[in-house]
Amino acid sequence: MYSYKRILVPTDGSDVSAFAEQAAVDFARAHGSEIVTLSVAKPYPAYAAAEASMAVDPGLDDQALRDWAERNVRRVAAAAAAAGVPCTTLTVFSHSASDAILDAVTEQQCDLIFMGSHGRRGLSRLLAGSETQNVLAYAQVPVMVMRPPDKSGHRPRP
Repeated sequence: MYSYKRILVPTDGSDVSAFAEQAAVDFARAHGSEIVTLSVAKPYPAYAAAEASMAVDPGLDDQALRDWAERNVRRVAAAAAAAGVPCTTLTVFSHSASDAILDAVTEQQCDLIFMGSHGRRGLSRLLAGSETQNVLAYAQVPVMVMRPPDKSGHRPRP
């Protein structure tokens, strides 16, 4: 049986992430693993105002994004600590969450990624993109994708 030692748990602060986070903590506790949790602060692209009389400085929101990412990883760390699971927290600034996740796997020597997915399909997936899909396509380690039950308590079907 394969043993997972370091599990990367990306979080974006959503309910979908929270479901995957708790499942990852339970899995880590059952397998004697440690968790590395990552939240990506995605900077806003710079853009010119409609009349081009001023440019909006995306740096004004950098601290708020960093604070948000820190809150996300602290929540996972608290759940891990309550379960007796060692946890390392990471926050990074990146335009691509999937690239940051894949980089963290290598840098932190993780052997499993445990993440949530909104399960978007069709046009909404095309328009919103899929960080999970990118991770699945390029990860060099196994990826456990968790989708929470719908409001009625049923698991989504393909």
